[in-house]
Amino acid sequence: MLPDANNEFWKAVDNLVSDSRVIIDRPKGTSHPRFPDMIYPADYGYLENTTSPDGGGIDVYKGTSLFGKVDAMICTIDLMKRDSEIKLLIGCTLEEKRIILDFHNNSEYMKGILIERGLA
Repeated sequence: MLPDANNEFWKAVDNLVSDSRVIIDRPKGTSHPRFPDMIYPADYGYLENTTSPDGGGIDVYKGTSLFGKVDAMICTIDLMKRDSEIKLLIGCTLEEKRIILDFHNNSEYMKGILIERGLA
């Protein structure tokens, strides 16, 4: 992909996040409402007043880094629901990114890839 397209994409993500309130409705260590064995490895929530394919807001993970910007996202495929989603990672450390990615690949039904923001 061309660098200008990448820059424009991440600029649009930054604008969306800065114009939205991050709602954390599943704090780190809590379980998924329908799957109690799934424990969230980081604060998880959504951007208020946004939409995603599942009808909720755009999903976000909020990490512990002081750098509070989106510098990565995870694209997921859910074979059970037969859908895909993106999850924005805001202020996540390298270790948190690895743990979140592992969380999304820890099932035969859910697979994800991490897309990191370039330096440009």
